[in-house]
Amino acid sequence: MARYLNPKNDLTFKRIFGEHPELLIKFLNAVMPFEPDRFIEEITYLPSEMIPDNPTRKYSIVDVRCRDNSGRLFIVEMQMFWNDAFTNRLVFNAGKAYVRQLERGDEYHLLQPVYTLAILNENFDHKTDRFYHHYQIINRENSDEIIPGLEFVLIELTDKFRPDSMIDRKLMVLWLRFLKEVGEDMRTLPPEMQEDEYIRQAAGLCEEGAFTPAELAAYEKYWDIIRTEKTLYYGALLKGKAIGMEEGKTIGMEEGKAIGLEEGKAIGMEKVVLNAHNTGYSIDAISSLTGLSTEQIVEILKKHDPSHANL
Repeated sequence: MARYLNPKNDLTFKRIFGEHPELLIKFLNAVMPFEPDRFIEEITYLPSEMIPDNPTRKYSIVDVRCRDNSGRLFIVEMQMFWNDAFTNRLVFNAGKAYVRQLERGDEYHLLQPVYTLAILNENFDHKTDRFYHHYQIINRENSDEIIPGLEFVLIELTDKFRPDSMIDRKLMVLWLRFLKEVGEDMRTLPPEMQEDEYIRQAAGLCEEGAFTPAELAAYEKYWDIIRTEKTLYYGALLKGKAIGMEEGKTIGMEEGKAIGLEEGKAIGMEKVVLNAHNTGYSIDAISSLTGLSTEQIVEILKKHDPSHANL
């Protein structure tokens, strides 16, 4: 009886989708919102170029990149945890991939669409119970009018994922169930997954016996790194909020009428910004955490450190 490793791990995800083009093609055709005449037939792998917004979170995002036979570019990511700044990161990386298609002097008509698929191990949109999100550049008054170029599909592989809500896309559900359910606790692949030869092949690549002792050590180390990154991120966030709010509250109470409660809160927010900045968060990440604009954050940084004058 086989013991399966988790396909969301860096080692297994890249082995399945980064070394077996036929599996990546089947996966993309199943989960992407393609028209029937736009399915992928062939792909060529491209070098991954993942630049983290924070070096302490560089391992939490696993990506595979490819170009299909019609020229379309695909960025496929597995994200183990999420914060609001990652949305900017997705747009930045897709835009960079789009622009870099052209050499100096090339015509714009040579540009091909860039599709980003992000499989998220955490929720990112708490305002809806939908787990599948497809974004395009559309006319808000007429959604049939679309500017081609960039498309994003974000899938929350969490408790929001309900297979029965997508009964018309059974193959997509099977692939997502494979990513969500297969892991160290599974010994037998469910019959419905066994019936699909490509998912069965992907599961075979996750069997523990297919890995060397060194690879298994790397597999376990990856989970240790993810736990460390989560601890650093959420620990810094909680510490920043706690210090900032407590100091702001103390100053506001002590100086009372002179400063007032609102100014005390403002000082507390400054502490949040400074603590997050010193921990290594980008300005965009701090903006997402605090709700302040990037301009307000820059002003706070300049106020406390003149070396930020050129920001």
